[in-house]
Amino acid sequence: MAAAETGRRPHIPVLLRPLLAAVAPVSGVWLDGTFGAGGYARGLLEAGADRVIGVDRDPLALEMAQDWAGAYGDRLRLVAGTFSQLDVHAGEPLDGVVLDLGVSSMQLDQADRGFSFQKDGPLDMRMSQQGESAADLVNEASEETLADILYHYGEERASRRIARAIVEARAAGPITRTLHLAQIVARCLPRPKPGQIHPATRSFQAIRIAVNAEFSELVEGLEAAERALKPGGRLAVVTFHSLEDRIVKRFLQLRSGGEGQGNRYAPETRAEAARFTLPLRRAISPDEAELADNPRARSARLRVGVRTDAPAGPVDPQALGMPLIPKKGRR
Repeated sequence: MAAAETGRRPHIPVLLRPLLAAVAPVSGVWLDGTFGAGGYARGLLEAGADRVIGVDRDPLALEMAQDWAGAYGDRLRLVAGTFSQLDVHAGEPLDGVVLDLGVSSMQLDQADRGFSFQKDGPLDMRMSQQGESAADLVNEASEETLADILYHYGEERASRRIARAIVEARAAGPITRTLHLAQIVARCLPRPKPGQIHPATRSFQAIRIAVNAEFSELVEGLEAAERALKPGGRLAVVTFHSLEDRIVKRFLQLRSGGEGQGNRYAPETRAEAARFTLPLRRAISPDEAELADNPRARSARLRVGVRTDAPAGPVDPQALGMPLIPKKGRR
């Protein structure tokens, strides 16, 4: 999760320097699919991009950019939308796509957005500020659905215990505040030792992912990038937790021709033309200097792919290891 709640210099773009080095030389038209505070977009423009299209589903991010975006003139175009439709938002072939996944520090810092378990605010968590909120999910989902979300999206081993506690607590009245939910979760888990994460970290992550459909957005965004990129175009993705990184890693492996290996349990699949090449065989992690300057970067991983001229095509989300929550009814 892009979520070290340190309060220190919250808008530093993570892994920007190694990202720009990995995709150099920067030129042509790029799309920043998670615009946020605009750090990557500005970095790309200053590194040589002719134009950058900044896409974000958070209206506040685009509103805040109005103070400085005009300085770039027609080199920067802002679009309200999701990166799962980035090829539509671009409207033209792209030389590069950058995605910085997870929730931004800018969102975490605002208590009224409801992302933080350390600040009291309405239990919201909607990046687009539209649709079902975290409070709707927490108060209406069945115990079984809540447990599945906590386990599959947050890798929370105490998922069933926490789900049961949420259902019992909401019987006395709706759960509408972040600290209320954090207290319910914390009572289900041992007190953390020094240096350990807050007990509510995984649960808040899981609920946020469910509210914003982040995994399906990611898979569809990777497919959209494949459709939008020119041959030779670069895809750079920064992830912040293992589930996101697994999806991106498997996507690039499969799309670079790694899907043809069979084994005794699964038949060999028909080899297809590689749609990406991989200039970096391993993910890039932050160095000590970046970690000292920006602790938020500690879990970040950067992966890069270069588009070939092979036709784009659909991908099976299950082949990417995307967690799937069984469809169950609400209470």
